[in-house]
Amino acid sequence: MRPVDDVLVRAERGIQGGLAQLPPWISRFLGYRGQPKPPSGNLLVCIWGFIGAFGGLGILFAVFTRSQYFTSRAVPPIVASYGASAILCYGAIDVPLAQPRALVFGHFFSGLVGVIISVIFNYKFDQGKDGYPEYMWVAACLATSISLVVMHLTKTTHPPAGATALLPLVDHTIHALRWYFLPVLLLSSAFLLVSALLVNNIQRQYPKFWIAPIPPAAAVPPKEKHLDGASDLEKGRETSSQPSGQ
Repeated sequence: MRPVDDVLVRAERGIQGGLAQLPPWISRFLGYRGQPKPPSGNLLVCIWGFIGAFGGLGILFAVFTRSQYFTSRAVPPIVASYGASAILCYGAIDVPLAQPRALVFGHFFSGLVGVIISVIFNYKFDQGKDGYPEYMWVAACLATSISLVVMHLTKTTHPPAGATALLPLVDHTIHALRWYFLPVLLLSSAFLLVSALLVNNIQRQYPKFWIAPIPPAAAVPPKEKHLDGASDLEKGRETSSQPSGQ
């Protein structure tokens, strides 16, 4: 195990130990179970996935369309890539790509990369042929490619975040937000995560881990017993090979 992995696993053990001290009615909705819950059947996934996706995305629409704080800053009703995140966080809740660390930091790091690239290229959408900047394709491809590398190195891979990196380069509304796009991403991830904790823990379990999966304990073979038996057998052979006294 690499040092970074070891630190993450130790942090996860600390979190799980803390959750174990909480009342069950609280720890349940933070994903803690004494024993891991097996994957849910298709019916539960369809029912709770539908409810979760509808409710989670509805919360984002409500927050960003009903608050004058956001509408006055021309924040879009929803960041489109969270539609893909909803599929993972409500429908595929057992996979590592859907866990909280990947959701929050995957979007944030990818959004950060996208904003930095947009600042570097600094183009306007009314420039270029047909209203598209000449080098938009270079900037957009760079943003997603770099975000892939960043997410892989930080162990925060979240596939929908690849689209998050694109948005500051191809969507003029997001492009105009610049650095303000980052707190919008953090808030969107927080609301989606909270709703996932509530909905997914009614009959299922989410998250499977907060920081990193804890590897199962390796089975320890009964070496001592085996060695003792071998030693006794060797002693018996030595005794039988000695000539008997006259």
